[in-house]
Amino acid sequence: MSFLNKYSDYSYAAFRIVTGFLFLCHGTQKLFGFPIAFPYPLNAMTTSAAIIELLAGALIIVGFYSRYAAFIASGTMAVGYWLVHGLNHPFPIANGGEITAFYCFAFLYIATKGPGIWAINKN
Repeated sequence: MSFLNKYSDYSYAAFRIVTGFLFLCHGTQKLFGFPIAFPYPLNAMTTSAAIIELLAGALIIVGFYSRYAAFIASGTMAVGYWLVHGLNHPFPIANGGEITAFYCFAFLYIATKGPGIWAINKN
């Protein structure tokens, strides 16, 4: 499948942008009730997570200091996984934390690889 190699930069950029957008949507849901209302009341922890989701998601989308934003987002998702999901059951599919676990490792990958093409800067 070596013919796909020429598309790897483009597919990675699409991965970064879409992952950032989906993360940003979690922040807008919590902070603004958009596109749907967040079903739980906000406290200090969920408000902090929402701000990180909003800001880190936006930075990752445009590729501006995306390594730092993705590293912080990855840590946020690791903490979120263990505080909300991980203590309930050892398997993510059973404790409802599969999205949180995926975000943690997707952002860790973005943090290590960098923004790639279609980015404002290369940090």
